[in-house]
Amino acid sequence: MLTTVPTPTSVPVPSPDPSPARSADTVLEVEGLTVGWGAAAAERPAVETVSFRLAAETDTALVGPNGAGKSTLVQAVLGILPRQAGTVRVLGAPLSASGRLPAAVRAQVAYLPQQLSVSGRFPLTVAEAVGLGWEPSGLRLAWAGRRGRGAAVRVALERTGCADLAGRLISELSTGQWKRVLLAFCVVRPRRLLVLDEAQAGLDPQAADQFLRLLFDLRRSEGWAVLQISHDLEMVRRTCDRVLCLNRSLRCQGSPEIALSPAQLERLYGRGYVPYHHHHTRP
Repeated sequence: MLTTVPTPTSVPVPSPDPSPARSADTVLEVEGLTVGWGAAAAERPAVETVSFRLAAETDTALVGPNGAGKSTLVQAVLGILPRQAGTVRVLGAPLSASGRLPAAVRAQVAYLPQQLSVSGRFPLTVAEAVGLGWEPSGLRLAWAGRRGRGAAVRVALERTGCADLAGRLISELSTGQWKRVLLAFCVVRPRRLLVLDEAQAGLDPQAADQFLRLLFDLRRSEGWAVLQISHDLEMVRRTCDRVLCLNRSLRCQGSPEIALSPAQLERLYGRGYVPYHHHHTRP
């Protein structure tokens, strides 16, 4: 059972604070989520009794040591991995036991994995790749909506600084360009929830700063609720509104000032941990 932590004016203690109260702008709601597999799953789940909520226009970081269950938690929330217990709701719609959401809700969720590369001269242009994000679910005529799709792709590429890449093959892009194209994919059609797994991985400091500024602007203009896995605690301090500290269970959640205090980090990572540093500017 999660217990209440002090208010931000108090000294943090080693117990998690409750999730924000449910409201009309709640995008993601997770209650008592437990995930595990294999013979030992019942005795030691990979993720155990996790609860939190995400609101629109917020950026929440999921942090913790290697093997803490961060990717497992994200994949369970997305319906990729089955859950042992608990509930997940996206925009009020329950995620089924088989990982399904209503098509209209699923269309409002986007996921950017840590690694997504294309080798060789893959015959797909940037404009075509972004256009895939516009397509609604379900059966439709191949030529239906072509004009609307083309206009939406152009706007998405312009908003993410990718207009000059429209005709390039996706296999020719740098890592930084590819990450911006993925954001164009997310913005070509309205979304409400964006999940990122180490989105800045593989980027040099300049490209990472550009990506973070773009993510900040889009999150505010689109009303996204962002959930991102990160090892870069300095970046989390600078850019995120809220932090979930995970080591199988939620050890703490709150503002960066509370969740990333020295005492909480020692509880999460253990004594003598060495924080990851990557220099970023504030969006």
